Amino acid sequence: MSVCISRSEDTLAHRLIELTQAGLPLLDDPWAWLADQLGLSIESTLDLLKRLQAEGAIRRIAAVPNHYRLGYCYNGMTVWDVLDTDMPRLGALIGAQPFVSHCYRRPRRAEWRYNLFAMVHGRSREEIDSYREHLRYLLGDACAADEMLISSRILKKTGLRLPPTSR
Repeated sequence: MSVCISRSEDTLAHRLIELTQAGLPLLDDPWAWLADQLGLSIESTLDLLKRLQAEGAIRRIAAVPNHYRLGYCYNGMTVWDVLDTDMPRLGALIGAQPFVSHCYRRPRRAEWRYNLFAMVHGRSREEIDSYREHLRYLLGDACAADEMLISSRILKKTGLRLPPTSR
């Protein structure tokens, strides 16, 4: 099945991505600002965002705080070897912990046995170690092995970036 998009819709979607690729402005109502920039109603703007998300052009809309500026300077990617059959239940359990910023499944590799990943942030090494211990407790016997990879530097986080156009 193919989706037929008019030229004006395509231009509008492109403009929306240009306006949001560096993030939404910190305003009381960023959706109203975006709608104003696009010349649409707020409802139409939100419908466009939903459509682009449903089509896979936008994966998610989320806040991306700078945890270092908030005092969370210790970060660890915990990795877990859990049974694939238990993944839906365990992934949801681990992802629901308040100190886990993101949790996801990855395919196993011959040289890397881990399939469940969960990022934790804290104000000290001891704090993130205690989070790892808590996750290990929650996983119990379903976990065959684990490790924690500690961040050694800040990586620049960016979303979708469109190449500059020659208009």
